[in-house]
Amino acid sequence: MEGIGGSSSESPASKKLHELSRIYQYYLDKTTPHAVPRWVGTLVLAVIYGLRVYFVEGFYVITYALGIYLLNLLIGFLSPLVDPELEVSDGPTLPTKGSDEFKPFIRRLPEFKFWHSITKSFCIAFVMTFFSVFDVPVFWPILLCYWVVLFVLTMKRQIAHMIKYRYIPFSIGKQKYGGKKPAASTSGSRAD
Repeated sequence: MEGIGGSSSESPASKKLHELSRIYQYYLDKTTPHAVPRWVGTLVLAVIYGLRVYFVEGFYVITYALGIYLLNLLIGFLSPLVDPELEVSDGPTLPTKGSDEFKPFIRRLPEFKFWHSITKSFCIAFVMTFFSVFDVPVFWPILLCYWVVLFVLTMKRQIAHMIKYRYIPFSIGKQKYGGKKPAASTSGSRAD
């Protein structure tokens, strides 16, 4: 009858790890509606990481790998869930002609997961800068040039795809219509 309770088979370390993951998930869920403070925090973390790499004058391979990973995340964030070029689906799709019905843009990588992955990657890269085994000596301008070329070519392809299938992955708030305005109240007195 030991297995019925379920808790007797867990070690104290796994219980503590499970409790820590629940606490982490709780606070992560609390940050969901606060997009601007989340991104500001991530920007601060990125600046701290950049300053660490600048003052240590090393860890360029980690920074390059971080840049490649961030580029991969950006592509997922800018891409639709279903690529109209590859798949025909019954679900929401992007309009390809002016007469097509509007269907909303659904990202392959949602904003929250995009933010969370970026923040985790900066944290991991920052911790890696404290271990000298990851400080591989390289000529960093070559890595920077290669990353810039890779970024330009990738974004050129992504933008061409966006133009071809006419989708914009960003929305600037809710669309407002200039319909009838409500009639203004003529009584100037308030009831107390």
